[in-house]
Amino acid sequence: MPRGWVCAYLSRVADHQPFPPGARRVARPAGVSPCPSCGDLAGRGYPECRFCAELVDQYWLLDWQELLAAEKLAEGGAGERELAELVLADEVGRHPWTCTDWAMTLVSCSHCGKELGAGPVDCVRCAMAEALRWSWDHVAFPDAITAEEHALRVARAVLRAPHRRRPTVVRAWRLLLPFLLIGELPTVGQVQRIRAHVIAGGYADLALCTTHVELAGLPELPWRRSARVEHQAKAQRDQDPAGHPLQDPADPRAGEPAADPV
Repeated sequence: MPRGWVCAYLSRVADHQPFPPGARRVARPAGVSPCPSCGDLAGRGYPECRFCAELVDQYWLLDWQELLAAEKLAEGGAGERELAELVLADEVGRHPWTCTDWAMTLVSCSHCGKELGAGPVDCVRCAMAEALRWSWDHVAFPDAITAEEHALRVARAVLRAPHRRRPTVVRAWRLLLPFLLIGELPTVGQVQRIRAHVIAGGYADLALCTTHVELAGLPELPWRRSARVEHQAKAQRDQDPAGHPLQDPADPRAGEPAADPV
């Protein structure tokens, strides 16, 4: 890459606001609807279904195209990959999180050769890139990324590399993605109930739910209730001699996006 181009790029990004928001150039759909290609709720076929992939990726792509335009580069041109590498090498918070994600789709891992962050579970380079990705959210929340945007980001990342997560985790995010696209966010408890029903073999029935209220309103399974009661009883038994319960690991700081609940 020409040295003058690199210097011009660095001078421009130095003037950018820290942690610019992402995924806000496209209006969210008013409601979920069937995909005309795969027939499932639109977005749920991501990334295999082309229509679902375009529906989801437009929130990322428009931010990336804006960056390309600012750098006077063409999409698919010779300089796009070099720009992606510069974005990933930059300090966290220089670019919208959508641009970081899109850059990862354009760069191949130097160790395994797969899409960066989506390689085999034992690829150290992909693991490092995936961990660095989420530092953006934890520093920028809630001013530059909302809980709904964080969940949408997690869902896309999970579905792009399903082999890196447990099957139940992948299925739960696949079920939720159409509703995340319209800005509906389930609580951690609701996600845990959805996951429990997936573990119990209820994915097909869950996939028939056409509203977030219907999907998130699932009853707690009896075996989940029993496990919760047992956990609470054990916590009471684990009190120290002074009568103070042993403390669980500290909760995330108030206002931070919750860790992936599934």
